[in-house]
Amino acid sequence: MNRLFLLLLLPILSVASAVAQVGQHRNDFAVGFNGGVMLSKVGFMPEVPQDMHTGLTGGFTMRYTSEKYFNSICAIVAEVNYAQVGWKESILTPEDEPVINATTGLAEEYQRDMTYLQVPVLARMGWGRERRGVQFFVQAGPQIGFFLNEKTKMNFPWDSRTPKYDDGTGRTSSVVAQDTMSVQRKVDYGIAGGLGLEFSLKNVGHFLLEGRYYYGLGDIFDNSKRDYFGRSNLSNITVKLTYLFDITKTKISNIK
Repeated sequence: MNRLFLLLLLPILSVASAVAQVGQHRNDFAVGFNGGVMLSKVGFMPEVPQDMHTGLTGGFTMRYTSEKYFNSICAIVAEVNYAQVGWKESILTPEDEPVINATTGLAEEYQRDMTYLQVPVLARMGWGRERRGVQFFVQAGPQIGFFLNEKTKMNFPWDSRTPKYDDGTGRTSSVVAQDTMSVQRKVDYGIAGGLGLEFSLKNVGHFLLEGRYYYGLGDIFDNSKRDYFGRSNLSNITVKLTYLFDITKTKISNIK
């Protein structure tokens, strides 16, 4: 919990440091909505072969801009997002062919869908136009997630799954414990960072296109020496669009 507390303080300290510098003061507050697509995996140890799991994300965004220091526009961003994450197993033979289930006659497929309420708090630096035009930005900071529910998708009976055979046929991996385990740790936390472009229109608002990466520092399953998995952390790539409208704006005539 100490590590999580320090992670949550990181973006606040970063912005506070920027405010302490000599620069042009800002008092801009904007709110809005975001939505996009998430590509996720779970970092299992022992390893589980996976393809990217595809899900959706969307939620509420707040941004407070505090300062322009030389050419850098300093802000802090907070979001509350509904996110669909999980893992999709790559069930192949050693020859990279799909494993055909003996009971169904179909290529075996397994996917776990998990939904989280995710709350990132990000320190943001931007370069470019603030009120009308284009701005490039980068942002990074901690994220905490609260597990909501999960759902399993599989097209074969569990008892009829194809195992890994000693002669090299069947599945490439014998690791299947995750398929029958429910999420054990309900709080996730880690580091998120991204970059993007912001398009601002006077009296209309701000339109943002961002690519973001998240790396989980926690695990979804217990990881003691008695447990099967030593690691089971989430990671994902998100591409999202955000629309923000201004609540308060700094009254300085030379802001472009």
